[in-house]
Amino acid sequence: MKFRLALTVAATAALAACGSSEDASLEAEADTVEMTADEALTDVEEMPVEDPAASAEAAEPEAMAPAEEAQIQEAGDAAADTAAAAMDAMAQDAN
Repeated sequence: MKFRLALTVAATAALAACGSSEDASLEAEADTVEMTADEALTDVEEMPVEDPAASAEAAEPEAMAPAEEAQIQEAGDAAADTAAAAMDAMAQDAN
């Protein structure tokens, strides 16, 4: 039992050592991005305002012609048939 415990501790320490990084540039990358964003906002004195058009309801989409609706339905049916055929092929391969 002591051997298993010692092996587990050694494996955990080895894995922890593999993931460490002593490279300072990795830590500096996030700081650089944040500092640039903060610097861009230093001269902004105005407060944000609400845009009433942003929350307006979307306009109704134009009605499709019956031919367009039929094409969309046919494409959906073809996709469903292809998916069913693929599932059948995978089931046959599994057997």
